[in-house]
Amino acid sequence: MIVRHGPSPILDRVAIALSGLCVVHCLATSVLLALMSAAGGMLSNPIIHEGGLALAIALGAVALGRGALVHRRLAPLVTGAVGIGFMATALAMPHGASETAWTIAGVALLATAHVLNRRGCASMPRR
Repeated sequence: MIVRHGPSPILDRVAIALSGLCVVHCLATSVLLALMSAAGGMLSNPIIHEGGLALAIALGAVALGRGALVHRRLAPLVTGAVGIGFMATALAMPHGASETAWTIAGVALLATAHVLNRRGCASMPRR
């Protein structure tokens, strides 16, 4: 059995790497916390939420309407309409937990409708 007395180059490399990771972690944490704080203030502004929901409603209506004209399936259109209705209801509510719940439910339904819409369009024969 060989026992080395003295510094191990492998342990030094590991220690240096861990020190470097520690520095990266500390710096990244500070930067991310500062960015999240700034973004959190901006993203919690109701106008961002209202504008985003209005844009999502408009794009959803156009995409699902065009899809329904192409594949003639009602499931995506009805699912999307319910989701858009939920999102519109959220727009009319005061900022808070129930508004968030209505928004999430509406967005989930609208996303499901978009998946159904894509599948309907994909199953159509190419011209």
